[in-house]
Amino acid sequence: MYRVDLNCDLGESFGRYKLGLDEEVIKYVSSVNIACAFHASDPVVMEKTVALAKGNNVSIGAHPGFLDLMGFGRRNMDISLEEAKAYTKYQIGALYGFCKSKNVKLNHVKPHGALYNMAAKDYSLAKAICEGIYEFDKKIILLGLSGSELVRAGEEIGLKCANEVFADRAYEEDGSLVSRKKEGAVITDEEEAMNRVIDMITKKQVKTISGKKIYIKADSICVHGDGIKALEFVKKINKKLKEENIEIKPLSQVL
Repeated sequence: MYRVDLNCDLGESFGRYKLGLDEEVIKYVSSVNIACAFHASDPVVMEKTVALAKGNNVSIGAHPGFLDLMGFGRRNMDISLEEAKAYTKYQIGALYGFCKSKNVKLNHVKPHGALYNMAAKDYSLAKAICEGIYEFDKKIILLGLSGSELVRAGEEIGLKCANEVFADRAYEEDGSLVSRKKEGAVITDEEEAMNRVIDMITKKQVKTISGKKIYIKADSICVHGDGIKALEFVKKINKKLKEENIEIKPLSQVL
């Protein structure tokens, strides 16, 4: 039987601004990546989201990003390797404080947005992020883009690494995600997205935007919780996996 983690980004509201359907989406996933107040969230939202995850018995991960609230962490930034490492530690530490106060474990770290995509291709940046995680707690799992430089750096540093795939994103032939600025970057056909996920898990392959099939490893599937049809899609993908006899388990039980 196949086993996979189903993860979602959560806790992305800020002050009076509400984003996502956290209370509903969390019922259908096994892991959540909680924003750490750099690209989204704030201390009150972080505390509530950790409590929400604990109440739903869902595995918790930190979701560190660039210090860019207005751009939601999706704009590339030119930071030093020293800053990348420190930013990572700082944000993990912030979320860890809330986890410790609620007596729950911080299980993984998944970089967010532009930081995630840049680290997927830039080994030096990836290494700095992984060093930050390792020095904080070498037992924390790194969640990174399948087959990326981020996963390679994590493995070389000594972290336990999980390969992540995306249900609703198109892939380039090098295994990177198609830029959101390009047409076809986001897959809106739910049936197509679900069939792609099954192929990634069972056949270890995905069809790229150019039509070529490439190898891919799927330890965890990311589903987005902030779209118009997000909740319905998460429900459908959860149901589809179960129908295909694919167990949905947190990363600690997948790796």
